[in-house]
Order: sequence, then C-alpha cells, then structure tokens
Amino acid sequence: MILTPVLVLNASYEPIAVCLARRALTMIAKGVARIEEAHDIFVHRELRLPSVIRLRDYRRVPVRRHTVSRRNIFIRDRHRCQYCKQCFPGLRLTLDHVTPKSRGGLSIWENLVTSCRECNAKKANRTPAEAGMPLAVVPRAMSLHSARHVLRRIGEEDPKWRPYLYF
Repeated sequence: MILTPVLVLNASYEPIAVCLARRALTMIAKGVARIEEAHDIFVHRELRLPSVIRLRDYRRVPVRRHTVSRRNIFIRDRHRCQYCKQCFPGLRLTLDHVTPKSRGGLSIWENLVTSCRECNAKKANRTPAEAGMPLAVVPRAMSLHSARHVLRRIGEEDPKWRPYLYF
C-alpha cells in the first residue's frame, strides 16, 4: 500500500514525477501538496491513499538529462529485443552495443539497445549490418517526449491518472 505509485503534478497541473505513496503522504502532511485523486483505501481516519497529488506552489523543473542505465534502456525500448522484436521479462534481456566495444563503440544512448540473450549471442562481435540483423528502431537518447510517454504507460494502470497525462 505504501509502495503504490502516485502521480505528482506541479501547481499548474503539469505532470512532473511519480513517487511512492509514502513520499506523497509525507508531502501532504508537510503541507507541500494536496490530494487531487485518491483510492478508496484509508490510511488514517479520513485520509485516503493518494493516487494523484498536486504541489501547492509552482516549482520550476529543470530540464533533466536522463542517465544511461540498463533500466532506462529497457524502458526506452519497451522491453523488446531490437533484433527479433519480441517482448521479454527483464531477466531474459541484455544490453547490446550496436558498434561493439571492441571496435570502439561507446556506452551511450545512440549505441545501446535492448537484446534478448539469443540475439545478442547470434550478433556476437559484429555490427547489425554484418550479422544481417537490422534494428527495429534506431536508438536515440531519452527525451522529454519519451519520458512523458513512459508516464502515460505507467498511467494506463491507474485510470485516475488519465485526465492529467494528456492522452
């Protein structure tokens, strides 16, 4: 219950983050935020478990650069192998360097893709063109647009988020 995701809106109703219910309740208790949408579960007397909270004061949100990480690459590629185009659970996926590291390939957004173990082994130390394995999508850096898309995908699980995510 305390680990339930909560959508955080700026004072202007712009979605800016997702936090856990525990953090949201702390923000509400401190008077920093108020509940916009809530679940039918009570956490204390008349306080319901929040689903969407809104900050009381507008916060300028700096443009964030998303760090290159295994998790972020999997999210960007939607847990889909970029070679065979099938979805897999995280444990069956690996990161693949489009230009192999042994050939000077860097660990940057544009050179990393999600790959299943079988395709990664099949591609081995070759480029996709050499292996005859074209990429499903050209890899790009995570942007504000793709980050919002991730929020929308998370929001599909909770219908109370829909009005705030610009579907």
